[in-house]
Amino acid sequence: MRIFADSASDLPKDFFVNSDVSLVPLHVLVDGKEYQDIVEIDSLEVYEAIRKGGQPKTSQVSPENFLERWTELAKSGDEGIYIAFSSELSGTHNTAVMIRDQVKEEYPDLNLVIIDSKCASLGYGLLVKEAVRLRSAGESILSIEEKIRFMAAHMEHLFTVDDLDYMARGGRVSKTSAFVGGLLNIKPILHVEEGKLVPIEKHRGRKKVIRRFLELMEERGDNLSEQRLAISHGDDEAVALELKALIEERFNPKSIEVHLIGSVIGAHVGPGTFSVYFLNKLPKVE
Repeated sequence: MRIFADSASDLPKDFFVNSDVSLVPLHVLVDGKEYQDIVEIDSLEVYEAIRKGGQPKTSQVSPENFLERWTELAKSGDEGIYIAFSSELSGTHNTAVMIRDQVKEEYPDLNLVIIDSKCASLGYGLLVKEAVRLRSAGESILSIEEKIRFMAAHMEHLFTVDDLDYMARGGRVSKTSAFVGGLLNIKPILHVEEGKLVPIEKHRGRKKVIRRFLELMEERGDNLSEQRLAISHGDDEAVALELKALIEERFNPKSIEVHLIGSVIGAHVGPGTFSVYFLNKLPKVE
C-alpha cells in the first residue's frame, strides 16, 4: 500500500524517505522564482526572504503532477491512500480527486483513497504519521481510511502569529487591525474549524498566549497523557521548546515532536508563529 502526502504536512524531508511516503510538493514563489516545496527550497530561506521584506507566494500541486502519479499507481496495480492538505486552504485536494476520476476512466481498477484532512501543518502531519504506523501494523486500506478520517475530524490546531502584518498581506486580517495590533503587542489565537482558519481570541504578549494555550488544551483535549502531540514553529525554536516543556510538565503526553512550519504555510503566517496540535476525542480501543 502506498501513502501519499503533500508538503503542507510540514514533516521533514527525511521522514518521507525513511517512512516510504511519497511526497507531493506544493509550490513556493520567492523573488520571482518558483520552487517545489521541500524538494527545491527550505523553509528557512522563505523566512529569510520575508524578514528582508519579500512576499513569497504559494500555489497548489499541478494537475500534470497528479496525472503522472495516479497513472503510475494504476499501472502498478498497488492500492494507495493520499491524505491531502485542507480543501478550504488549497485547491490541491480537489485537483487530486478530479485527476483520480479522470485516470479511473482508463484504469477502472485504480484503488486510490483520497482524504480531505481539513488540517494543516503538523495537525495534518500527525495524520500522515498515524497512517504509516497503521500500515506497518498490517491494517487494511479501509481500516486506515476510517481511522484517519476519525482522527482528522478531531484534530485541534491552536496557533498564534508574531506579526499580524504577515496575515494582513494575505488578506486574513485588515491592515488597520495589523497596525493597531503591532502597536499594542496584540497576539491572536486562531484555530482550524472545518478546515478553515478561524480567530478565537486576542491577548497582549506571548506569555499570555502560551498560558492560554495550556488552558485551551485542558478544556479541549481528551486524555492528553495518552496522546502523541506536536508543536510547529516559524523559525523560533526557543518558544517551541518553552511550550514543549510546559506541556510535558502539565500533561505528560506520550511524546511531543517539534518541527519548523514549512514553506507553504510559513509564507502566509511568517516568522515567530507557533502552534500546538492534539485530539479532542480519542478513538475507542476495541
